[in-house]
Amino acid sequence: MVGLVLLVLVIANLALLVPVVVFAVEVFAAATRRGVPAAMVPDARPSAAILVPAHDEEDGIAETVIALRRQLRPGDRLLVVADNCADATAARAREADAEVVERRDASARGKGYALDFGIRHFGKAPPQVVVIVDADCRLDPGSVDRLAARASATGRPVQGLNLMSVPQGGGLNLQVAELAFLIKNHVRPAGLHRLGLPCHLTGTGMAFPWAIIRDADLAHASLVEDMKLGLDLARRGTPALFCEDARISSHFPYTQEGASSQRRRWEEGHIGMIASGIGQLPGALRSGRADVIAVALDVLVPPLTLLLMLMTAAFAVTAILTFALSLGHLAFIVSAFGLALFVIAALVAWGAFGRDALPPRALLRVVPYVLRKLALYPKLAFGSRSGTWVRTDRKRGE
Repeated sequence: MVGLVLLVLVIANLALLVPVVVFAVEVFAAATRRGVPAAMVPDARPSAAILVPAHDEEDGIAETVIALRRQLRPGDRLLVVADNCADATAARAREADAEVVERRDASARGKGYALDFGIRHFGKAPPQVVVIVDADCRLDPGSVDRLAARASATGRPVQGLNLMSVPQGGGLNLQVAELAFLIKNHVRPAGLHRLGLPCHLTGTGMAFPWAIIRDADLAHASLVEDMKLGLDLARRGTPALFCEDARISSHFPYTQEGASSQRRRWEEGHIGMIASGIGQLPGALRSGRADVIAVALDVLVPPLTLLLMLMTAAFAVTAILTFALSLGHLAFIVSAFGLALFVIAALVAWGAFGRDALPPRALLRVVPYVLRKLALYPKLAFGSRSGTWVRTDRKRGE
């Protein structure tokens, strides 16, 4: 019985060590090459069609359209898909001089359906490159040029640097969320890129050659349609490239309700994709392709709060059983190494990239943030899941 307990502990801790090692390798790779000069904006690029899916975005869609139009070149298009809107999104987008199509199908709700509708609309006069931008995002000058040029030159999807910031008056707790988002969407993709490996898609600021996006499986209600699309394209041999020089920015919801629903949707969708990724890992390993293996391993890294919770719980259980049952130290060493590696990698990511998002004086706020996040996972584990896409509330708080 003692030998069986030891075996179970070793296997469980080794399984947890896999995502920790993946996370650490990505962080250390990213931290070794800071300060790389930004790429020049290309003088010429192929024509691009910008696709903006929008659901009840009347408050901000005009501003988004006006900002995007500044990056258009002759021959480009800007299409807003007003998807199941109950407000004046379509009218506001047209007033700002965007091409607009309206989609109404209450039985098929979610961003994926809006993207599919827009792509099929483009099929009447296909562009060379499609750039997808969320309705609440802003692109730095030159970003569309960089995304479109690189997608065309490589024949692969390209993901820009997608970051979220804390809105004015948004609350101190969102600083921790901003750091977590930065690690997920900047540090880890940058590490993969510097290792010569592909990254995941993050939902906005994505460019696709027409030959790739026209056949993509988009019409679904996945809560993380971007991650699913990235995995699908990687399996087809066209994994995404990271373009750090194309920056896309947005802000977290102003209200606590909006922030909570957004976070829950991301967490629920991500955990679901991990289950799918575990099933795909054997096939990725059999392929022998480093890019496919890298994408499959990267998706196994859970939200960092969940990973920390699992590592801490595993360490506590392993330590108690090791010394209570005199199991030997193998499982304890593996568990301690994994927890220490995670903490070191997280600190390196914060030190190299995250000091502005979360200043040293605010580090103690990580503790209540983690505790709140921990309350979410039992609800997801025991069946309290939405299973459907819900729009994030972006209205300002009172």
